[in-house]
Amino acid sequence: MIDIRPRDSLAHRNHGWLDTRYHFSFSDYHDPARMGWGALRVWNDDRIDAKSGFPPHPHRDMEIVTFVHSGAISHQDSLGNKGRTVAGDVQVMSAGTGITHAEFNLEDEKTDLFQLWIMPDRAGEKPSWGTREFPRGDRSGDWTVLASGTPDADDALPIRADAKVLATTLKAGETVHFDADPARHQYLVAVDGRFRVNGHEAGARDGVAITGESAIEVEAIEDAELVLVDSR
Repeated sequence: MIDIRPRDSLAHRNHGWLDTRYHFSFSDYHDPARMGWGALRVWNDDRIDAKSGFPPHPHRDMEIVTFVHSGAISHQDSLGNKGRTVAGDVQVMSAGTGITHAEFNLEDEKTDLFQLWIMPDRAGEKPSWGTREFPRGDRSGDWTVLASGTPDADDALPIRADAKVLATTLKAGETVHFDADPARHQYLVAVDGRFRVNGHEAGARDGVAITGESAIEVEAIEDAELVLVDSR
């Protein structure tokens, strides 16, 4: 099953400093048919104005993955962690027993990012935070695992969930393959560019919900950067 969810069908909120679209129920938006996809609970497509952001707020028992695709986001939390994640890179916060953090765009330009929340497999563990570089050139034409709950994914940021977050960049006409387990759930979004998934066409920022497939073939119609979550 492949379900294309056009960007214009997603919940849209514009708070002035924050222009966002929700792929799943979040905040004041509730749709019983879109409560998540497998272990993936939230996929927010955020544009944050320069010199603005989210003041300190708490989380617990959630794996929060932030994929920055333009600009940069600066993080500070109650554990004393501070960091700046720039375009193309990723940060992961395992909220565990509880953590308070703030995220601000301290740049002179807007920042665009995807923020993903993934349900953890286990609760009550110590919170943690980390960020790392993922050069776009390194994932050209193939998948790179950005975050993973699989112990053998050495180069990925760790998460406490039976899930992986992957990304690729494709030139127009290129294809990339993903071996899927039909019992699992995949969710795919392009930062930019039109593409096909097993013959189904989708555009930038559309959501593609997939399950029941044993193989996923992604073909770029235009130059495209794509992010994929595979979860139980």
